[in-house]
Amino acid sequence: MTSDERATLPPPDVEGPVMSILGHLNELRVHVMRAGIAILITTALSFAFASRLLEFLLTPYAQSRPEGATLQTLRPTEGIETYFRVALLAGIILAMPIILLEIWRFIQPGLSKQERRYVYIFIPAGLLLFGLGIAFAWFVLAPAAIYFLANFMTEVFATEWTGDEYIGFITRLLLWIGLGFQMPIVIYFVARLGVVTSRTLREQWRVAVVAIAILSAIITPSIDPVTMLLTMAPLSALYVLSIGLAAIGQRQFERNAAAAGLPITTD
Repeated sequence: MTSDERATLPPPDVEGPVMSILGHLNELRVHVMRAGIAILITTALSFAFASRLLEFLLTPYAQSRPEGATLQTLRPTEGIETYFRVALLAGIILAMPIILLEIWRFIQPGLSKQERRYVYIFIPAGLLLFGLGIAFAWFVLAPAAIYFLANFMTEVFATEWTGDEYIGFITRLLLWIGLGFQMPIVIYFVARLGVVTSRTLREQWRVAVVAIAILSAIITPSIDPVTMLLTMAPLSALYVLSIGLAAIGQRQFERNAAAAGLPITTD
């Protein structure tokens, strides 16, 4: 099946005309704006407890040093910028249900009436995976990475981190691992659209391992190989899970293609 046929393939029981590319882009803009407004609202609400959350995020740093931990500020606005960063992190986490709902609303027109009921699986599964990713980053990755970095050659280097650097490191770690745990859902819907197959994912596992290693190195910018391997392990397991979900999405795509009378080509 050609890419043009895939783009125009409607599910058998979806009503209404096929939307143009500009129509899809405009629809995407609307959903992105709604998600952005939700993040702004939840971020504003997060200012009520941002200071307590900031102290909580200092826990791995404080536990890695017997004398405790405080953060330096080297610029006049660094303290308030760090405070805003913490509130934004909380705002994104609180807004995640709405973000997933807007993603679902964007892809929903391309699904059949029966498949639209998957919203009761998509949003809870997305929230669960996002929460598991954040929990894994906080309880496993952050303590290991912070301890190693804070105690690296202490006889030579005095560990006195700034708020911007430390909070930036923690927030990136939590968010990227949380988003990385969404891989199975993303691959399922990509396979559901006929873009990728489970066979391709199986055959390209070596490429996937290299990509996961590069992503792990970006997420955890530490020379500690243990931290990097701890990041790679769950992402690799999620890739294996994604292969199974891709097989399910591929079968659904092929059923719709057969119902529409379009030829199907497999890799």
